Formats: sequence, C-alpha cells, structure tokens
Amino acid sequence: MAKQPMLKFVTVDRDMPEKRDAKVRAHDFDEIYAEFAAAKAEEQASRCSQCGVPYCQSHCPLHNNIPDWLNLTATHRLEEAYAISQATNTFPEICGRICPQDRLCEGNCVIEQSGHGTVTIGAVEKYITDTAWEKGWVKPANPEVEREESVGIIGAGPGGLAAADVLRRAGLQVTVYDRYDRAGGLLTYGIPGFKLEKDVVMRRIKQLEDGGVKFVQNCNVGEDTSFAEIREKHTAIIIATGVYKTRDLRGEGSDSKGIVRAIDYLTASNRASNFGDTVPEFDSGELNAEGKKVVVIGGGDTAMDCVRTAIRQGAESVKCLYRRDRANMPGSQREVANAEEEGVEFVWLSAPVGFTSGVIEPGAAGAGAGVVKTTLVQKMRLGAPDATGRQSPEVIEGSDYHEDADLVIKALGFEPEDLPKLWGEDGLEVTRWGTVRAEFGSGKTSLPGVYAVGDIVRGASLVVWAIRDGRDCAAAILDDLASGAAIAAE
Repeated sequence: MAKQPMLKFVTVDRDMPEKRDAKVRAHDFDEIYAEFAAAKAEEQASRCSQCGVPYCQSHCPLHNNIPDWLNLTATHRLEEAYAISQATNTFPEICGRICPQDRLCEGNCVIEQSGHGTVTIGAVEKYITDTAWEKGWVKPANPEVEREESVGIIGAGPGGLAAADVLRRAGLQVTVYDRYDRAGGLLTYGIPGFKLEKDVVMRRIKQLEDGGVKFVQNCNVGEDTSFAEIREKHTAIIIATGVYKTRDLRGEGSDSKGIVRAIDYLTASNRASNFGDTVPEFDSGELNAEGKKVVVIGGGDTAMDCVRTAIRQGAESVKCLYRRDRANMPGSQREVANAEEEGVEFVWLSAPVGFTSGVIEPGAAGAGAGVVKTTLVQKMRLGAPDATGRQSPEVIEGSDYHEDADLVIKALGFEPEDLPKLWGEDGLEVTRWGTVRAEFGSGKTSLPGVYAVGDIVRGASLVVWAIRDGRDCAAAILDDLASGAAIAAE
C-alpha cells in the first residue's frame, strides 16, 4: 500500500518560511519572509486534511482549488499545481504575498479550527508560482485567433489587469489607460516593497505586454483625453479606477503643514526607495519620515504600510493611533505583529481631535504657514454593542493629551472620486456612497457597453476581490459577444 502523502497535520507542525530579524529588515525594503525550499513546501502542503468541504476554498474570493494544488505540491507535481492555481487566479504570486490569509483561507482552514494550526496556504502559493517563473512555465497570452473587438480598460490596478489578461487570451484587442507612469496601481505605488517587491509586479506587466496588451500611461481621463473619446474607440469599456480620494481629518489645525495623505506618502516612498525615481517631496523631507516623530492615524492595512515604511526611513519614533482596541482593528493581525517587532508603538482607544503647530520664521519658504507640532488625542472606551454586535467608541471626558508629531499621516481609508463630474458623463449612475452602480457578477453599468470592477464598485477592498471582479467581468463580456448581444452604444 502506498504511503499516504497527505493528512500529516497530526505529526507535522505548522511552519512558516523564515522571517528575517526585525533589527535587520527594519532598515531595508526587501520582503521579510524567505522562500520555502522544495522539501519544506512539500512538507507543509502535506499537512492538508483534504476535507470534503474545503472551507479554505469557499472563503477565498477566487474560490481557488487549494486542496488540489496542495496535494500536487506534496506529491512532487509542481507544474500541475501551478496550472491549477493559475486557472482561477491571474496573479497567484501576488496574492500569496499580500492576501490577508489569516482572515480568509488560512483563518477558515478545518485543521486550524480543530487546534492543529492552519496549513500555510499563502506561503505555498507563493512558492508554486515563483518556481513557475524560474522554470519558464508562466507564458504570455497567445490566442489561437485574433478578434476585431476591442476593450478599453481605465485603470491598471489588479482588477483592470485581471480583466485584460482574460480578454487578451480570448483574442480580443485590449488597451489599458492609466494615470500613472507605471502600470499596477496600488500594487506598484501603494504597497511597500517589504510586502511586495516591485520586480514581482513589473514582470507580470511585461508578461501582459508580451501577450499583446497595450498600455497608455500618464493618461488622466477627463484631462488628457475624454471618456467619450475612449468609448468611441472600443467595443466595450471597463472602469477599474480604484478609489483614491482620502477621507479627511477635521479639527483645529488639521490644515497644518506636515499632515499628509497616506497615498502620497507611500507613493513617494515607493518611487524613491523601490524605483530610484527623483521625488522632490521626498528629497525635501515633506514626504520622508527620517529623523521625525511620526503619528499615523488609522487601523487598516494602509496604516500598517505607513508605520512600517516610516520605521525603514529612519523615523525617531512611530506611533499608530486607533480609536478601537486591538481585537477590533480592521488590519491584518499578522501585520500588526510585524510592525510591533520593528518598533512601532500602537496607541489603542485613541482618536485625534486637533493639532497644534508652530510658525515658520518670516523670510523662510512658506512663511506664516503652521507646521504640525503635536496631535491632540482623546482617549476612548468601547460602549455597548450595536445591532451588528460591534462596539462603538465613546469619549472619555477629560482624557485629552498631546502627542508630539513632526509628521502626521492620514490613513483613514479611501473614497471614490466623482467620476460622472470628472468625466462629464451624467448617465453613469453611482450609489449614495459615490461608487459606480454595477450589476453583481457581470459589472454592467447604466451605460451600454460600459462595465466597472474592483474598488470603484465595492469601495476600498482587497486586491483578491478586484481580481475576482476583473475575471468575472471579462467572462461576462465574452458571453455577451458570443450571444450576439449589442453591448456597445448605438
């Protein structure tokens, strides 16, 4: 009888790839986890229980066939494992690095619930695809038949790129328009290199280009070209702009210099530290934490990216203010732990209510403008649960205090831009939150031949959901074309 290659969770302990020492990794932007070696990846994959109802798969937005590619990895059939992984996920090596597995697949693993410790799904996923790249198994699109229909995609983030890949493989002509000088959206400029090294993103962009996807960079729709002009050029349009408008702070002094948006701060850091670009705002210190007392406001994954970036830039101190406690923090608990190891201090149950500032000396650049000096912090406590069971923060009267701050970073989340106004397209319906109103699954909007995917539909969400939306939308477009539906405006 052949030896059972799986169900080894009872005899083999859960193990993660080695994590670099915090004192070392806090000084660079390299990824913090090492790669699994083949033997270790096979060992950890063999822990899978191969359960009849795989909760890891059902809790993955892409419904990745995780048990099968774990089995294939454990039994030395890695190229097949890659094929299974790639069949449902356009960017498995990216999801393996940045998905919050502790809240999705790994957090719902059956053996995790039984107390044996979850399978390290994300690390194995990353190993499979990184090996596939090394072995040359990852191929650009090579459609059997070239078709005349074309799709214009506005936004080169994960949702738009996922749709581009599916459509191009089906032979459609695909052009992606993006406001930045490099494709990738938040994958390129929002997520720091210590979570997602930029060559990982750039090689996917090149793969899409090699497969025939065309990119039009530095193209801000509504300024450099109109939405109507793009629409005229293509059979269908996909809106995949993401959400970039930052939720703002209120309170006295909130317009002080030194209070910056998270997206501006992270973009400057990625440009300067990961791409070697010249960034005047970074070089001047405006968007650089070196030598400063940094306060980051927010509790999501963007806040975690900011605090950990500030540590690497050489900040004097880094504190994260969040109005709820650790258990209620929306960001990944794994990221919180990594940040604490690197020297970030979390100030729980605390909210900013104002800022004090100094005045630049007369004659200096920007004379008369206030420069932030402290954040006025109000201590909170959690009140009674609401109808959903979540406790709302309540102010503790008389608990205010000042927190020194030379740089304050707003990481309060993102909201959609007013696309109908920016693009002069009143017929594009939006929800009361400003997101584009789109049909679930297909992404169809109120305009004929116009679809929408990702955060511009969902609001700020996960990369994996954007990939899911992009793939689903591309499939819907192909179905419409196959059925002879008139998807474009007459």
